[in-house]
Amino acid sequence: MKRRNFLKALFAILGTASFSSFAYPLLRYLAPPGVSDKDKKVVLAKADVPVGGSKVVLFNDKPVIVINRPGKGFIALSKVCTHLGCLVEYERDENRLICPCHAGTFDLEGNVLSGPPPRPLPKVTLKVEGEQLVIG
Repeated sequence: MKRRNFLKALFAILGTASFSSFAYPLLRYLAPPGVSDKDKKVVLAKADVPVGGSKVVLFNDKPVIVINRPGKGFIALSKVCTHLGCLVEYERDENRLICPCHAGTFDLEGNVLSGPPPRPLPKVTLKVEGEQLVIG
């Protein structure tokens, strides 16, 4: 193979790869979304979350913590801290949520008590239907 033909083939391959690396994301952005599992609901039994306890579930591919607050009932909050995206932990004895990365603390309503988080934890829709908890 001559050097000129080799360089033509090489540049054709590199050009095709470059074009594809820009065209594919553009097409994914412009294409309408297909049917997804994002609209599915998560169902739990009320017995799975005892009074004062919690349970972590995945909803729309994101971790959600369901807490049975004594005297107030159930609440579902995003487990992702609003500061840098670490996963908060439930401290049952202290009745709070704490971010292990930078010690941000939240109350059981998701409101910021202290630390660097700029916003409260997002609430997730939760319905109590009989003996079941429906998230979503």
